[in-house]
Amino acid sequence: MRIRLPFAEEPVTCVALTEEAVICATSTDCLMGSTGNLPVPSGDSPDGMERRSKSTSARRYLSDRSRSAGLVTRRDGQVARATHFGAGRCPACRLVNVLFVAAVLLAGCAAPKSYVAERNRSKFVAFKDFSKFTMTSGSAPGEIVLTSPEIKPPINWNELIASWNVPAGVYLKVEACGVFPNHTTKYYTMSLWSDDPAKHPRESVDRQRDADGTVQTDTLVLKRHGAKAQVRITMGGPGEVSPAMLKYLGLSFCDSQAQTVPLEPNRAAWGKTIPVPQRRQGEYEGGGGWCSPTSLSMVLAYWSEKLHRPELNHTVPETAAGINDANMDGTGNWPFNTAYAGEYPGMRAYVTRLSDVSELEDWIAAGVPPIISVSSYLLRGSETGPDNGHLIVCVGFTETGDVVVNDPGVSVKRNMPARKVYARDRVIKYWGKSKDTVYLVYPEGAAVPKDRFGHWDHGK
Repeated sequence: MRIRLPFAEEPVTCVALTEEAVICATSTDCLMGSTGNLPVPSGDSPDGMERRSKSTSARRYLSDRSRSAGLVTRRDGQVARATHFGAGRCPACRLVNVLFVAAVLLAGCAAPKSYVAERNRSKFVAFKDFSKFTMTSGSAPGEIVLTSPEIKPPINWNELIASWNVPAGVYLKVEACGVFPNHTTKYYTMSLWSDDPAKHPRESVDRQRDADGTVQTDTLVLKRHGAKAQVRITMGGPGEVSPAMLKYLGLSFCDSQAQTVPLEPNRAAWGKTIPVPQRRQGEYEGGGGWCSPTSLSMVLAYWSEKLHRPELNHTVPETAAGINDANMDGTGNWPFNTAYAGEYPGMRAYVTRLSDVSELEDWIAAGVPPIISVSSYLLRGSETGPDNGHLIVCVGFTETGDVVVNDPGVSVKRNMPARKVYARDRVIKYWGKSKDTVYLVYPEGAAVPKDRFGHWDHGK
């Protein structure tokens, strides 16, 4: 029999236990020794940010009426009698019963090895070889169209972010569709990219909503989960265009309803700070919304110094001009930022989603400073006013595990330094608003940390 435990991300196989006993033993109410008044999870909020409590995962099989009657409803809809261990007894008795139930579960359940390690919310798929893509001619002279085979992500996804690296002078149209067993969506336009908007557009495309989904600036959001994906890239540029000009394509898939659980911290990063130069967006005219290009310019300046490559070091206004999205008239388009960095020979840059702050620690321990997308409430210190989102650079961790950042949004009037320390729990909360989105920018030959959960490029 397969059941889902409150702390598990996938069902486990239980033997030598009746279904009634297992259901009762894994019920939060049973373990607490009462019928309980814990809130039943209501699903995601409209903005997709609300998390459901892991501790209530087993209780989704129980109805309020059956709990109060001492009954449990099995997944097949049948009702079985269940004993509420310890109900109405003294705390010591309840403790004994809880320990007994735990012992029974440990003896009778075979938990997959991926219990703690497997992260099911997001997965990253990278392409560097496009020989399996179908190539056809585009509508304009010299253009080619590369269409991927159907891609089956290993999660029940409904959100997709595509990022790419091409040389300067190459322009792209990036499209994606969802392929379900009984229906294929239209191709949604994810991005129109060019490093010279005077010649070819650099903009997101709005008004694409239909019965299947929509594109929110740079993120495809489907209404159904679990499709296969197909990507189509129209590419042009000076001279003869070939698939080799597409250096890199990264696809970050996300199940917006999946939950994550905290991981053990990587203390190898504690007490380590990467010397990323500090810059503040408020120092520049019109820079009020330039948190993303300011963060990107800091990271590129760091690599410029480390690699002795002065061409990577650009001013904040230059960086902002190179990534501005004409449609949104702003610089917060995630893949445009990484496309700008990825134009440089030997640089890898892409957008992906992680699931825990310990993965930031992995990158810091490897000497790579990630750019993270957080709620603007993190900087403000209060949840008042609109949340427009904010980009900051994670540059290290304190000796106690708090997060050291270069925050470009600090006050210039008060002459605040960009270097700040944010409490670990606050970063976890406000980074979670973007489903833990990051820009990863580093040299192609860099030693990347071990990818424990399929969240980034392996560097191979």
